Amino acid sequence: MSHLEKLDAYFTKNRERHLAELNEFLRIPSISALSEHKADMLSAANWLADHLKSLNIENVSVDETAGHPVVYGEWLHAEGKPTILFYGHYDVQPVDPLNLWETPPFEPAIRDNKLFARGSSDDKGQVFMHLKMIEALFATEDALPVNVKFIYEGEEEIGSPSLPKYTEDNKEKLAADLIVISDTGLYAKGKPAVCYGLRGLTGVQIDVRGAKGDLHSGLYGGGVQNAIHALAEILASFRDEHGTIQVEGFYDSVRPLSEKERQAYRDLNFDEEALKEEVGVKELFGEAGYSYLEQTWARPTLEVNGVFGGFSGEGIKTVLPAEAGAKITCRLVPDQDPEEIVALLKAHIEKHKPAGVEVMISEFDKGKPYLTPFDHPAIQAAGRSYEKVYEVPTAYTRGGGSIPIVAAFDEILGLPVVLMGFGLSSENFHAPNEHFHLENFDQGLRVLGDYMYEVANIKLK
Repeated sequence: MSHLEKLDAYFTKNRERHLAELNEFLRIPSISALSEHKADMLSAANWLADHLKSLNIENVSVDETAGHPVVYGEWLHAEGKPTILFYGHYDVQPVDPLNLWETPPFEPAIRDNKLFARGSSDDKGQVFMHLKMIEALFATEDALPVNVKFIYEGEEEIGSPSLPKYTEDNKEKLAADLIVISDTGLYAKGKPAVCYGLRGLTGVQIDVRGAKGDLHSGLYGGGVQNAIHALAEILASFRDEHGTIQVEGFYDSVRPLSEKERQAYRDLNFDEEALKEEVGVKELFGEAGYSYLEQTWARPTLEVNGVFGGFSGEGIKTVLPAEAGAKITCRLVPDQDPEEIVALLKAHIEKHKPAGVEVMISEFDKGKPYLTPFDHPAIQAAGRSYEKVYEVPTAYTRGGGSIPIVAAFDEILGLPVVLMGFGLSSENFHAPNEHFHLENFDQGLRVLGDYMYEVANIKLK
């Protein structure tokens, strides 16, 4: 009997027990953003630690940080084999608006083979799969084919403020050959995906000030600069009519897509017409020469996220606004540096600042982009494991969003990161009625188990 057949038999036999245990985990309201749930955060961390101990994982600890604790554990008895560091998070988003939930968010319920609860998909359900995969391997083989370490945090939903320092302070303890994260999704229902890159993020707030106060447009209009017009001129200078960013030097460090990657994206046969219908637009818009997937996964952006200033109440007020502002963010790709991009933005704004106003610039938090090479053995091995279980080709994708801790892991630990997720974009994570499709829970357990054997048989260094 193959290892996949053994795993399949074990997971089938123990499915109901596993779901009951997952429900215990999901019932803990571990909302990191709300101080009144501090005790619940500790309860969730302790639940994870106790469960790791029950699986023969060693040196399990609940480590204090400046915020919520980090749970650690390890099993290092596969001599000569690689070490996988598994990461996930046990904190969840707030549940508001509560009235939109069909069933209470911390009382798990199964409907149409979907498990409804806050955290079911993001990320408790996927973290739990790591644990049950380890349980199954010990039960069927008495040992693991590779060495494993676990690091589970309680602050991902609030930006992981404590984890970079924890990682820096524990570099030796966290040393491994690769990191596996199950906090992403499939490309589509029934279509698995390995995400091998994420965009970084940076941005600024632009505050424009003209006169010492709002002025009467009849008395001063045409003779004193209007702060909103000045702001509009700055914003218009950022991009041309095709969306190409006009900030000098912005594209200088962008790593180009390989032809192999571009062909892989074309092979996905992305339906742009369906996207138009989904978002309610007649035409898509973006940088010329690139497909929608290339634009949103592998090209940098500059977007205005909000504009404020002047009078916006009912009726009209004939004033020259003295103040106006805007928030802009940039999604960054390898090898762009957030600090360098902010410096370029500041230089561009200073160059295009109209006469008659002062401009102040405030910086936002920054996150670096991340990329594990498309052809890295750990990435390709993940694709093979998905294909064995789902029986369709694996998609190799980049994520258009940002997970700052991934870039921090890459920078501090210097390890390849494999994003092996099993969620679907339709599962309402961060929204009411979050749920997890249980067919992906079932198949994902088998994928993760097989991946342990794949990693045991590849050369990573």
